[in-house]
Amino acid sequence: MTEAKKPAPRRSFLKSTAAGAVGVGALATPMVSSAQTVAFRFQSTWPAKDIFHEYANDFAKKVNDMAGNRLKIEVLPSGSVVPAFQLLDAVNKGTLDGGHGVVAYHYGKNTALALWGSGPAFGMDPNMVLAWHYYGGGEAMLKEIYKSLNIDVVSFLYGPMPTQPLGWFKKPVRTVADMKGLKFRTVGLAVDVFKELGTAVNPLPGGEIVPALDRGLIDAAEFNNASSDRLLGFPDVVKNCMLQSFHQSGEQFEILFNKTKYDALPGELKAVIDYSVQAASADMSWKAIQRNSQDYIELKKAKVNFYKTPDPILRAQLAAWDKVTTAKAGENPLFKKILDSQRAFAERAGSWQNDYMVDFKMAWNHYFRPAKKA
Repeated sequence: MTEAKKPAPRRSFLKSTAAGAVGVGALATPMVSSAQTVAFRFQSTWPAKDIFHEYANDFAKKVNDMAGNRLKIEVLPSGSVVPAFQLLDAVNKGTLDGGHGVVAYHYGKNTALALWGSGPAFGMDPNMVLAWHYYGGGEAMLKEIYKSLNIDVVSFLYGPMPTQPLGWFKKPVRTVADMKGLKFRTVGLAVDVFKELGTAVNPLPGGEIVPALDRGLIDAAEFNNASSDRLLGFPDVVKNCMLQSFHQSGEQFEILFNKTKYDALPGELKAVIDYSVQAASADMSWKAIQRNSQDYIELKKAKVNFYKTPDPILRAQLAAWDKVTTAKAGENPLFKKILDSQRAFAERAGSWQNDYMVDFKMAWNHYFRPAKKA
């Protein structure tokens, strides 16, 4: 007969059980990186109260949420470290790790940079301009410009902006002649376009526009959209807004990183940034529809008078754009290269879109502005 085994001592049993529990727990609990958090200090080119600064925070939150404790982006409003128009230099030098703005703000470094946002883009809407950038050669040409300027940054374009108004005017404009002599705020190649129309242009950054209007330093100004314009206080100082314009009908945002800091990130964190840009682009365009339409109603409640920009002014913008870009292309080979690339892409993509897309305004009018019966 086999001798019966003696029961294990209680202390030994508890010890082995505890060890087993630790082992099971280790298998069940996901591994959390113990790597030190990489902190990136970002600055936007927008005032803290602007919806654009909110978009910058939305992007950062997507990165921070997906990166866990491995990467954290802190977003500061315009002017916290450098003025808005100095963002590119600050990111290049490492004064800032990154930033959020628009390519047209760098126009003074190379006029070709304004082609990402200024002008009619050969009839492309802002989403088509982004399609050209990522699939039609624009991205490589933007890198080429930055390299020629010895600027070492990583740039992501995203966020197709809705068509921007002609602007806010103390008196509504009805003819091209009404534009002559106006002290007007705009940026990018729109500066040259409006100069062709006879205006005296002052390219102020966003936070300085409304105070300048209020003090009479300028007569009229454009910024961007119903939400931004309302939050920045335009309706407090001016009551006339002219809708529709070709001066910035295809613009988008730019997210910048200092290249040394970006290149030091592991591949998975670079992927987090890449996919966060794409997610933020979609989210921004949806949020813009929601917020801009709501704020458009609020502006009407504030007794703002909205006018459609007369067609003669729109046609004059196109003629001025052609004159300006022809001159710039003759002076700057990169400008001509980008312009030719945009034109070729727009001819193909625009033909497809114009032929395929139904007239949504027809359906909207059918439901909300039915034709009066005779």
